[in-house]
Formats: sequence, C-alpha cells, structure tokens
Amino acid sequence: MTVEGDSNLTSYRRQWQSHHIDDETRHWLERDNRGFIRQSLSTPCLNVLTECRRSRLKDLQGRAILDFHGNSAHQIGYAHPRVLAAIRVQLERMPFCPRRYTNIPAIELAEALAALTPDPLGKVLLAPGGTSAVGMALKLARTVTGRFKTISMWDAFHGASLDAISVGGESLFRQGIGPLLPGCEHVPPADLYRCLWDSSGGCETCGLKCARYIEYVLEKEGDVAAVIAEPIRCTAVNPPPPGYWRRVRKACDRHGALLIFDETAVCLGRTGRMFAFEHDAVVPDILVLGKGLGGGVFPLAAMVARTDLDMAPDKALGHYTHEKNPVACAAALATIDVIQSEGLVERSARLGRCAVQRLSVLKEQFDLIGDVRGRGLLFGLDLVENREAKTPAVDSAERILYACLEKGLSFKTSHGSFLTLTPPLTIDEVDLDLALDIIEDAFQTLTESMRNHES
Repeated sequence: MTVEGDSNLTSYRRQWQSHHIDDETRHWLERDNRGFIRQSLSTPCLNVLTECRRSRLKDLQGRAILDFHGNSAHQIGYAHPRVLAAIRVQLERMPFCPRRYTNIPAIELAEALAALTPDPLGKVLLAPGGTSAVGMALKLARTVTGRFKTISMWDAFHGASLDAISVGGESLFRQGIGPLLPGCEHVPPADLYRCLWDSSGGCETCGLKCARYIEYVLEKEGDVAAVIAEPIRCTAVNPPPPGYWRRVRKACDRHGALLIFDETAVCLGRTGRMFAFEHDAVVPDILVLGKGLGGGVFPLAAMVARTDLDMAPDKALGHYTHEKNPVACAAALATIDVIQSEGLVERSARLGRCAVQRLSVLKEQFDLIGDVRGRGLLFGLDLVENREAKTPAVDSAERILYACLEKGLSFKTSHGSFLTLTPPLTIDEVDLDLALDIIEDAFQTLTESMRNHES
C-alpha cells in the first residue's frame, strides 16, 4: 500500500537503524515503543532528537540533519528568536485564557488573518490543530447551507479524525475503520502527470474533464454543501491545470455549494504566495490554515470564512479549550511578522524556481526521475520504473530516502514513489545547494548500483 508518508515498518528502515543507531539511542527508542501506542508513520520512530534550530535537527548522537520535511510546520525554521521572544513575554504575562473570556493577542491575530486574506473572507475561528479546523469548516458548511453532503478528492489528506478521514481520500486512514460520515462523495484529483482522462496530460484538448466531473456530481447530487480540497496537493505536489479551480468555483456558485480550501500544510508563503489559492485567481468561501501558523512551536490552526457566513451564534462550531490560547496567538503574530518583514514569500518563490531548475537538470541525467513538480519551496520528484508507463518506483524512492538520511538530509516520501521536499522558507542558499547535492549523489550511487546489478 502506498501511503501519505514513508512507512516505519520496512526492511530499509531496519537496515538504516542497524547501521546508524547507537546503544543509547536504541534504549530510548525502545522506551518510546513501550510507552506509546504504535501506529503507522509514527511509533516505532526512526531516531531520537535533542535539538532543532533554523533548518537543522540534531540527534542524540550529535549528528546534524537538514530538515526538508518538518511536517510542513517550519516555514520560518525552528526556534526563530523573534517567535521565542514573543512566547516568553506572553508566558510571563498570561499563559492561558478561559473560553468565556478573550484576550488581546487572540483579537490581534483574528484581525491580522482577516487583513491577510482577500475579501469576502474576514471572520475567524481558532483551533488547536488543522484537523479540528477542518471539522469546524464542515460544521459551518452544514449550518450555512442546510445540507450535509461533500465532494472531496481521492488521495487527499485533511487530518486523522473521523470527520476528516471521511472527506479525506487516503486508504491508510480509512481502511478497516468502519462506517464514516454519510454523504462524503469522492472524485479523482486533478493530476497532470497521471491524468485519468488524458494520459498525455493534454488539458488544452480534453476541456478540463477533471473539473467537469465535479460539475457532473454537483448536478446529479443536487444538494451538496461543500467541495473541500487542497488548492495544491501537498504530499505529491500536484498543481491543478490552468483554469481548474475557476471552473470549480463557478460550478459551486451555480449549485449553491461552498468551496473550502484546506491550506493547513501549504499556507503562509510555502508555495511562493502567501496563500496557495492565489496562484489560481479564486477565493474560497472558507479557508483552513494550520501547521506553520504556530511558528513551528505551538499547535495552532484557523478557519477564515466569508464575513456573511457568521450564521451560527447559537451553535458551538469549535469550542476548544485552547481556542484563544494567548501564547499560541503570540507565536502566530510573531510568525506572520517574520514572514512579512523578512520577505519570505518572495524568497520562497525565487528559491523554489532555482530548486526546480536544478532538479530538472537531474531529470535529464537519471531515467528514474519521471517528473519534477513545484511551487515555491514545495517541490519534489516523481520516481518511475519506466517513463512511458509511469510505474511508481517505490523501492528506489525508499533507497534514495535512506541514502540521503545517511548524508544528513531528511525529507518525506509520499504515495510510495514521490520525494516531497519542503525546506524552511528561511533556508540558507548554501544549505539548499547542499541538499540538492546530496540528492544528486544519492541518485548517482543508486544508478551505478542498479547498473552493476544488471551486469
């Protein structure tokens, strides 16, 4: 089964640990394994960390690791001094706020998010994580429309709670769980490289059948509350074809459905724009933000909705204990300030173009690379066994991953064969070049090994 991230149960994982983990680290990993419920993508864990700063992690053995993974939460890098300073000040001033009260950092954060997003977005609810914010968005859509059905994408990820996996499309999270939320219709995602409608990826000739299919489902169902999707698929970095979201936006308006964009993992400059939907010239009715919003320190997410959707004063859409946590809000305000004052959105766009250009050169050198995709500092490589058949090269992707880990570079493999690269927006250009050097060396070594094996 190919899944959202790399498996923690493979022979390559065990082999890497046998060569690179010392006795003290193994001791702590065993204690972690005894203490936590085991689950895919988590415990049993790969390694033990002792520090994270800027673009690097440090493990218990003192090794530095460039982090191009970060669970998509490290837009401004780790331990940014301005974020840590804001947290310290707020901890001393007021570390918590009971729910029946509000506080100045929370109010200022709501105002900042409303100012960042385009009209008609402007009303905010906060939550302790992206999954919870997705749940609030679904509840708001039901309240506003009086409907309960949704349309979402196969292979999408919106969180791991029962409501989130119902609209999500990852088999790892859905299989064997039992009945999910009713009315959750799924459609194929827009995928230019592996298009179901036209294998050549000829969007100009097919007339956007992927978007037309959503129109078809909206018409046939007749009472869909919302279409919920990532504006760009984060794990496999799938930008939609030109015009896709504009067509879906019009279809939603025509059929009375809301458009919800889940930008939990791709917001705040990750794609070279403050918000990923800005690439496609559409504005959603509800926007979900998260991960990096807490500065890589605090779990924090937000739902930003159209101002006229403030229609549930008698309902509890979120009602979370830490909804307006002043320390988390102080961290978010500092994070937004860092992104704007340090020009990180523009920097993401510029460095992302450089990275994609260099990876495109690697594609010409190595047949394993079937496609290079990216927007800003969200980019990656689709590995294939055969370029014509586009058969996912799952084994090779895992071998590349552990070869890079051996050299001090961490990233994510997605859907089995995609190398997902998400460095901090603050990354030094020297470190970006170093990471790409490590990747190139890993491909060179693997290619030579495969040739020697064939001979």
